[in-house]
Amino acid sequence: MNETLVTVVGNVATTPVFRELASGPVARFRLAVTARYYDAVQNVWADGHTNFFTVWAKRSLGSNVQGSLAIGEPVIVQGRLKVRDEERGGQHWTSADIDAITIGHDLSRGTAAFRRVLKANAALTEPAAEREPKSEPKPEPVPESVPQPVG
Repeated sequence: MNETLVTVVGNVATTPVFRELASGPVARFRLAVTARYYDAVQNVWADGHTNFFTVWAKRSLGSNVQGSLAIGEPVIVQGRLKVRDEERGGQHWTSADIDAITIGHDLSRGTAAFRRVLKANAALTEPAAEREPKSEPKPEPVPESVPQPVG
């Protein structure tokens, strides 16, 4: 099957909406993608046209979106592009949706603290910095018959 796969870099434009459906969890949010270009006449970088996409995240990705994304955060979304044309109330509407395969924060514009989700428990776990360190193995005792260095 032919699909149009896209990778889009932009900002979360709306609060993610999370729903539990019969088919599983789904999250939806709008993504704003603004082109930037160099204006040689004014010698500055300028914003171009802004495109808006509706991003759909299903199953575990949808659950993780709900606990990870907020308005204004820079993200990278990869998924299947679906352009829809429809008539509503006598008006013609065109919308561009992305059925997300993967979503992540854009680390070129900030930092993120990754937290694994336990498969048995869908709740997010603590960040790695807050987890208890693993106990280090104790050194083996030195037999008493071996002379000990004096120092």
